[in-house]
Amino acid sequence: MTTPHTAPEEEAKMYKTENDIALDRRADLGALLNRRLADAIDLQLQMKQAHWNVKGPNFIGLHELFDKIHEAVEDYVDLIAERVVQLGGIAEGTVRVSASHSQLDEYPLSIAEGTEHVSYVAAALSDFGYEVRNAINEATDMDDADTADLFTEISRGIDKWLWFVEAHAQAAK
Repeated sequence: MTTPHTAPEEEAKMYKTENDIALDRRADLGALLNRRLADAIDLQLQMKQAHWNVKGPNFIGLHELFDKIHEAVEDYVDLIAERVVQLGGIAEGTVRVSASHSQLDEYPLSIAEGTEHVSYVAAALSDFGYEVRNAINEATDMDDADTADLFTEISRGIDKWLWFVEAHAQAAK
């Protein structure tokens, strides 16, 4: 017997839609989007981890910066999830799914000092940006300019946040 706590693995379901992208391509795009959704949810929570735990002389500036990045990534999460559903798929956005599918490295729980957080946040943003740029190419190869454009928007935003974070480390050199 299956209870809500022991749901079996399910095959990706696609809902009927009048979207003119072929069903098999929509399914492939949904899988791509869900992979990046897992990364985005992981990144969002990593930014909160940094926000909550940063300490040191630049505390307030970094605390606020990490929170702003969290808010921006929350918007990216929503864009990605809604695109999955627009294509007739199911957005796989639970914490458990995200944790098991994210391509990002685990964020260290024991750090506190601002420069350590800057280093790890920069790495997480860079890794996510890399995956998103690959997704632009994959969506383009699948002839979906809209999904490619969505990922391009996210890539531009991530590059901006990476610049803001890296400026903290660059000033110290």
